[in-house]
Amino acid sequence: MGKVTGFKEFKRKNFSLAPVSERIKHFNEFITPLSKDELEEQAARCMDCGVPFCHSSYGCPLGNIIPQFNDQIYKDRWEYAFRSLMSTNNFPEFTGRICPAICETACVLGMNDDAVTIKGIEYSIIERAYDEGWMKPQIPKACTGKKVAVVGSGPAGLSVANQLNKAGHSVSVYEREKRIGGLVRYGIPNFKLDKQKVVQRRVDLMSEEGVEFITEAHVGVDISLKSLKERYDAVVLCGGASLPRDLPIENRDAKGVYFAMEFLSQCNSRIEGEEIPKEREIVVTDKHVVVIGGGDTGSDCVGNSVRQNAACITQIELMPKAPLERTESMPWPHYPRIFKLSTSQEEGCEMDFNILSKSFIKDENGNVAGINCVKIEWEGRGFKEIQGSEFILKADYVFLAMGFLGPEQDGVIKELSLETDERSNIATNNYATSQEGIFSAGDMRRGQSLVVWAIYEGRECAIAVDEYLSGHKTMLNARSRSLYEAG
Repeated sequence: MGKVTGFKEFKRKNFSLAPVSERIKHFNEFITPLSKDELEEQAARCMDCGVPFCHSSYGCPLGNIIPQFNDQIYKDRWEYAFRSLMSTNNFPEFTGRICPAICETACVLGMNDDAVTIKGIEYSIIERAYDEGWMKPQIPKACTGKKVAVVGSGPAGLSVANQLNKAGHSVSVYEREKRIGGLVRYGIPNFKLDKQKVVQRRVDLMSEEGVEFITEAHVGVDISLKSLKERYDAVVLCGGASLPRDLPIENRDAKGVYFAMEFLSQCNSRIEGEEIPKEREIVVTDKHVVVIGGGDTGSDCVGNSVRQNAACITQIELMPKAPLERTESMPWPHYPRIFKLSTSQEEGCEMDFNILSKSFIKDENGNVAGINCVKIEWEGRGFKEIQGSEFILKADYVFLAMGFLGPEQDGVIKELSLETDERSNIATNNYATSQEGIFSAGDMRRGQSLVVWAIYEGRECAIAVDEYLSGHKTMLNARSRSLYEAG
C-alpha cells in the first residue's frame, strides 16, 4: 500500500448531508462528497491487512478489488482506480449510493476503529469517470449473431444485458413499465438515487453500446414467453421478487391501505413527469401516515411522506429494536444487524417496536381511520400479547412495507410451468431453469435481496448464458475486464 501508516494518521471522514430543514423541501439527492484531497487521504487509511475481508465472501458479493483502487486513489491514479472498479462492478453509480456497504462492515480496520470510507470512494470514482469522459460507450468489436431477450430491467436484468452485450450477443431488454430501471427506477426514492442524472444516464450509455430497450412490454401478459423463446436463442428472466407480503387482518379492504411499492413508485413517476390518474393518486399532505415495517422500504415511505408534508408519520415494527452494537451472535466480519436511524427516519417520524396490528378501523365512508394495535413480547421464535397494552393508532394512510414473498406466480412462471423452489422463486441449475434456453437471475431466482447481489447474479448468469450459446467455456469475464483495464 502507498501509505502503510495511513490508518494511524487519518480519521474517517464521511460525506456531509444537507440539513434536514433544507433537504425535505425537495426530492433531489442531498449529499456533498469529500474533496479530491480528502478522498485521497481517506484512501490512505486502507491497511496492508494481508487478508482483505472487504472483498471476501463476508464483504462485497461482486469481489470489488477494494485495496487496489484505494491504493490507486491515494497515488492520484484515478483513471486506473476507475478501471479496477469497473472490472468487477457494472453499476458503481448505483451501489455507491444505495448499497448498505457490507464491504465496510467486513473491513479489517473496522475491528477496532472506524472502517475505511469504501462506499464514498466508490461513489467518487465513478462520478469523476463521467466528468472526465473515461466512462464512455464500449462497443463490442465482434458480433456472435446470437440473440438474447432479457425480461426485467432492474439491476439484475441490466447487469446480464450489459455483460452479454460485451460478449457480442444482440440483447433486447423487455420492461413492463414506461421507463427502464426496475427497482432502482420505481422503488428507490429519487432523493437517494436520482433517476435522470444517474439511472437514465447509464441506460443511455447502454443504448449507445447496442442494447435494445423495449418498454411497456409486459412479458407473460401482453407478450407470451413462448413467443420470446421462439424468436431468441436464449431468454433471461429477471422480473424481481415483486409479490409483497400482505397483512390479512380485519378491514384490510379499507381505502387508504396500500402496499409500500404502490406509494413509492407513484412518487417517482410523478417526479419524472408522469400524470397520475386522480382516482389512483396517493398524496399524504396533512394526513396521518402509519408505515408497517421497519426496513429500508418502510424508511423510504417515511422520507417521501415527510416531503409531502404529512401531518404525522409513525413507523411500527413487529420485531424488537435491534441492538446498537455487535453482539456475540454477529461477530466481525459478519454483517451486523444493529439499529441505525436512516436519513429519512432522522427527518421526522415516531418509531415503535414489538407492535402487532390487530385490525384496521374504517370510517363510515370505508376509509381507513386507524389501527387497533397491541404490544407484544418475544419468547424464542414466538411472541405473546401483553395484556392491557392495547392502543389505537390514528391513520389516514397505511403503507405495508413488510417485505416480499417472491416473484409473481402468474405470467411467465405459470405459462411454461417453470419449476420453483420451496420459497416460490424460480428454481435453477447454474441459472438455467427447467425449460431449455430459459435462464433466471436476481431476486426472481434468489428472493428479495440487495442491489449488489442482483448485479452479481446478472454477471454470473451472463457467464452461464454465454457458455450455453457458444457451447464452450466462456471468455466473458476476461473480455469485460479488458474493456476497462487496457493500457
